[in-house]
Amino acid sequence: QTASSAIKGAIQLGIGYTVGNLTSKPDRDVLMQDFYVVESVFLPSEGSNLTPAHHYPDFRFKTYAPLAFRYFRELFGIKPDDYLYSICSEPLIELSNPGASGSLFFVTSDDEFIIKTVQHKEAEFLQKLLPGYYMNLNQNPRTLLPKFYGLYCVQSGGINIRIIVMNNILPRVLKMHFTYDLKGSTYKRRASRKEREKSSPTFKDLDFLQDMHEGLYFDSETYSALMKTLQRDCRVLESFKIMDYSLLLGIHILNSNMKEKEGENSQSASDAKRPGGQKVLYSTAMESIQGPGKSGDSVTTQTTNTMGGIPAKSHKGEKLLLFMGIIDILQSYRLMKKLEHSWKALVYDGDAVSVHRPSFYADRFLKFMSTRVFKKLQALKSSPSKKRCNSITALKATSHEVVCAVSQEWKDEKHGFLAEGQSYASLDEEVLGSRHRPDLVPSTPSLFEAASLATTISSSSLNVDEHYQRDQPMLYSSSKGLPSSSTFTLEDSAICLTSEQSTVEMENDNASVLDVYL
Repeated sequence: QTASSAIKGAIQLGIGYTVGNLTSKPDRDVLMQDFYVVESVFLPSEGSNLTPAHHYPDFRFKTYAPLAFRYFRELFGIKPDDYLYSICSEPLIELSNPGASGSLFFVTSDDEFIIKTVQHKEAEFLQKLLPGYYMNLNQNPRTLLPKFYGLYCVQSGGINIRIIVMNNILPRVLKMHFTYDLKGSTYKRRASRKEREKSSPTFKDLDFLQDMHEGLYFDSETYSALMKTLQRDCRVLESFKIMDYSLLLGIHILNSNMKEKEGENSQSASDAKRPGGQKVLYSTAMESIQGPGKSGDSVTTQTTNTMGGIPAKSHKGEKLLLFMGIIDILQSYRLMKKLEHSWKALVYDGDAVSVHRPSFYADRFLKFMSTRVFKKLQALKSSPSKKRCNSITALKATSHEVVCAVSQEWKDEKHGFLAEGQSYASLDEEVLGSRHRPDLVPSTPSLFEAASLATTISSSSLNVDEHYQRDQPMLYSSSKGLPSSSTFTLEDSAICLTSEQSTVEMENDNASVLDVYL
């Protein structure tokens, strides 16, 4: 209820005073008691011999764990003067809040830091979390968890306003064409009508499944780095009994010329304000997922400033930059949450509710991210020539010789199976000599010699699925999208060759995929 201009002014004055005061304290190791220290200073409007005069109401400014937070800032390469310059040099910009918490959000003019008001219990929980958070950051500064740079309290007129300073996940410099708050839950996870009417709404899980039903595609290296980071972060949160957190995901589309121009215009406008390159280490999405901070040239052009976004592609093939981070981690699974879950579970399907015990919540969150939201690019990218090269050679080195022998034998027989993409019925006929006599052993002994088979293959041990024979020419025309397969099973020697191909692929490129299981 306090005027936001007074809050902004008090925050800047208080942080300016406390950080300036901290520089006089010598550097030393962080001790356990440092996490529980609270420093307090009174700033009267007429000023004092320690504090400047100001035109806001008198207020008291408290700083929690100043030495511990100084250590965190140093860990992320934030110098005290840069921190002060970012927060205090220009007025803070207020952001609209899509969440249900009623928190106020401010962003610094250079886009580096977010300042958020938090409830008393959240501030208290963060204090308890600090020693464990300190340990985790020491082990792994590359994380998608929020980076906390300070916890403060402004007391004015009998009101306590607690604030935290965090890293900013979504740079205002780039226009976010879509913003999602994802929990992996489906219960009431759709943006409200009021939220949709905003100029840049924040959508939720059901909206994502509707808009981006195919998910977002990464190259395999980025995908595995991202999933590894998410898994580690979720385990940390689970160990602290934390849940109800979300992944904030900002999507910037690079393709459309009009949208790129919009981005360039806003960038040039705010570049004037931005003092040089990024100051904070590990704070961009790309750095957070253990990548070497590469700019994602595989997707973007040299001229585009990626701002540390993660390159990806949509199911339509659009080039995207993704910005993400885990938010709202200051929720502990305590009595109120247990009651809330019990009530919602009675009314609705218990597994779909967002408030859940931490281990279940983490597993559901990870499953949703790895299967519905983020996907590997292989399925989109692989061209016919790549399929031809990679389909067999992808086997392990141990079976390398076998595979070479198999492919060589097939080339010698001039089946042209991989290159021509014949129907599997005709393949059955060529391998076996006649479709009416499935019990014949194929005359390719070196295929099995190469596999060093100790077992003599009896004529009855080769079974061919007759379901895909030539008397079913409708296989590829009528059953659109259904995968067809041809399986040869050698029971005695336990070798199974399975090949799968869908109608769509058959029409798109003239190649087949063969999976060999040994």
